[in-house]
Amino acid sequence: MRRVLGLLSVIVLIFLVIPCIGEETTLKVEQMEFCAAVKDRTPVGAAQTFPSDIYRIYCFTRVVGAADTTEVIHEWYYGEKRMAAVRLPVRSSSWRTWSSKRMIPQWTGKWRVDVLDEDSTVIASKEFVVE
Repeated sequence: MRRVLGLLSVIVLIFLVIPCIGEETTLKVEQMEFCAAVKDRTPVGAAQTFPSDIYRIYCFTRVVGAADTTEVIHEWYYGEKRMAAVRLPVRSSSWRTWSSKRMIPQWTGKWRVDVLDEDSTVIASKEFVVE
């Protein structure tokens, strides 16, 4: 009886471990857009260039590849100066999320948002301009 239970334990362990071998979860940003608003989880007014009188700019991202709940970070840069870092949850294998930055008219020029995974690895980066 002990042999049978031992053998069953090994078989159960194999079925639990084998599916995980080689399973690597790699987050990827499948979509990244800057926009004037987000409505119904969809970017509205997507652009690469915005007027200096815009009140707020959104960075919309669609993240794929999460095997479990994790997070991404949107780091907002004005030139080379980090202006904000926003932690955002990722709760499924295809997840839409966004952050926003309130703007002031004096902040004209190049902006960039880096998207980092939970290990602080940059998984996407994109620029926009405020004129």
